[in-house]
Amino acid sequence: MNNQSITELRKKVKAKLGDNKNRYWHTIGVANTCACLAMRYNVDIEKAYIAGLLHDCAKCLPDDELLYECKMNSVEVTDFEYKSPYLLHGKVGALYARTEFGIDDDEICSSIKYHTTGKPEMSKLEEIVFIADYIEPYRNKADDLDEIRSIVFVDIEKAIYLVCEHTLEYLKANNKPIDKTTVDTFNYYHKIICERKL
Repeated sequence: MNNQSITELRKKVKAKLGDNKNRYWHTIGVANTCACLAMRYNVDIEKAYIAGLLHDCAKCLPDDELLYECKMNSVEVTDFEYKSPYLLHGKVGALYARTEFGIDDDEICSSIKYHTTGKPEMSKLEEIVFIADYIEPYRNKADDLDEIRSIVFVDIEKAIYLVCEHTLEYLKANNKPIDKTTVDTFNYYHKIICERKL
């Protein structure tokens, strides 16, 4: 990796996140986890680290600002996202990756865009950023973390399936709205796991 450019990028991300130290350490945890998973799954380590470092670069924006950024930059907003605008931090983060951080790489930007909901047929880099956001070392709230952390270096698709399954169970149990993209992601990876058993 180009250590100098990564150091500069890290400083910019820290400035963008402001005083939110927990968000910054989560970001560093995701970037480091992405790099480790990239080594395991033969993905470009620098691209993975950058995607992890930038995945939450728009997370600290309030809902109205996320909606404004989408409107001003012709970023599509679904009906569900209008009702739950916090989900837009992935789309706005992908926008910022290009416009504020100078990242001209479609796969990195797509990994940032879909890191919360996932999507069917993710690239390996997209899978890495999605799962790293869930399992990074500073995370400690989900009951299934130990299980998923032990599986992810063996079978990333199974780990994604389990994350989607547990996320949907949590949202249903707590009467929270569910994005269709998360359901589509679950169904896609569930099919992969089931087909292996045939």
